[in-house]
Amino acid sequence: MYARFLGAGFRNVGIFAICMLSLSGKTLVRAEVPTPLQPNSVEASDPVSQDIQSLMQEPEYLLDEEDRATAAQSDADDNLTPIASEPSTEVPPAEALLQLKPLSGTTARFTDLLTPPAEVIQEAAAAQNQELEEVTAYNVPIVLDPSVQGHIRFFNVSIRNRFEQWLIRLSHYRPLVDSIFSEFHLPSDLIYLSLVESGFNPHAYSRARAAGPWQFMKGTAKVYGLRVDSYVDERRDPVKSTVAAARYLRDLYDLFGTWPLAMAAYNAGEGKVMRALHTAQAESFSDIAKTRLIRRETKEYVPRFMAVTIIAKNPDRYGFPQNEIRPHEFEEVVVRRPIHFKAIANLTGISYQELKILNPELRRDATPPDDTEYRLKVPVGTKGKVEQLLDRAPTHKFTPLPVPVKVRQVRNESESGHWYRVRVGDSLEKIAKRFNISVKTLKSNNNLTGPTIRAGSRLVIAH
Repeated sequence: MYARFLGAGFRNVGIFAICMLSLSGKTLVRAEVPTPLQPNSVEASDPVSQDIQSLMQEPEYLLDEEDRATAAQSDADDNLTPIASEPSTEVPPAEALLQLKPLSGTTARFTDLLTPPAEVIQEAAAAQNQELEEVTAYNVPIVLDPSVQGHIRFFNVSIRNRFEQWLIRLSHYRPLVDSIFSEFHLPSDLIYLSLVESGFNPHAYSRARAAGPWQFMKGTAKVYGLRVDSYVDERRDPVKSTVAAARYLRDLYDLFGTWPLAMAAYNAGEGKVMRALHTAQAESFSDIAKTRLIRRETKEYVPRFMAVTIIAKNPDRYGFPQNEIRPHEFEEVVVRRPIHFKAIANLTGISYQELKILNPELRRDATPPDDTEYRLKVPVGTKGKVEQLLDRAPTHKFTPLPVPVKVRQVRNESESGHWYRVRVGDSLEKIAKRFNISVKTLKSNNNLTGPTIRAGSRLVIAH
């Protein structure tokens, strides 16, 4: 179903070609050294857990007005799914992943229970990690350190019910994502990056205006061939957005040579990560994570992914159920004129809500007006019925989009000759020249004795 998207060419960004020359071949694959943990000794007031929780509140998403009803219904559908487990106040069980360390005393802080692991080459650590590999095989670097354990506790305790719904939703889309990632030769564990981004919510919309399950910004989405306009936002399409994410992740790995760096670049942008590596003369994510060259959000992004991966690949150990979930499947019908979901639902008996869920990219619940052909997704087994009745559906007339109003540029009061707010880069000479007065007059009007002025302060231009 997605093969037609794979042939679309990628328009390379200039930085890729330049940077690949300097970083190609430096693949640094790491594995963790098991870290100690004393069970049943982490209290709810644990400072590390509190720090993680304050940083990592459950993602909040803004929704377009037309998405609110769909998002509400989607959440309602999620809530109908029975939750088989209750939040636990105990330390997430990790006996097979961590070794126990004897502790003195009766209580201990969370940070005292964990020894930071040493990063080693995977081949050298194979013998030490034999027990870990017997339990779970990871195909991306996984490190168990205090930061990762704090994130595990956040997902397993603080937002346990919500995280369980994320796992259920991901199971619905997983066969689709696995097949696409396999086509691009990507590690299958990268699917859990979508949980970090959005909980694989097609209608997720961040405050930074990133959208869809893979949280693409509009510019990056268009670079990777996704359509974003008033009628269609393919960042929400589970198939097309996953293909775009696979291309982007593959390009980032080809650029940086390690998955931790590639994931950091997915969060912060390849330019910021490249500059951090260059400035710090570093070659790994752990090196730049110790500096102030990247934001705290990016520093926590990779440990958060590791925590999500550990839980998702060991759901039984953390008490999450593994129920059979119906996979995301559909058939496609070619539509040659704008038709609203409600018209199709009335004719065919297909649920209006199901059409919205299968076509989250259609922002106005109808096929776009200017497309000579649009492939509408319908439930499996209904294609023939829809094609047979489609001609009876009335052509949908869209409400005209609001026309952007051109605002006439009015001279700001601050530049009207009475007073002026100092901007970054301004000097007395520049301001005096701009308003055709002398520096001496400007200093006299504002009782200035020196040449220094501060950005944001107000200067009287004329009495």
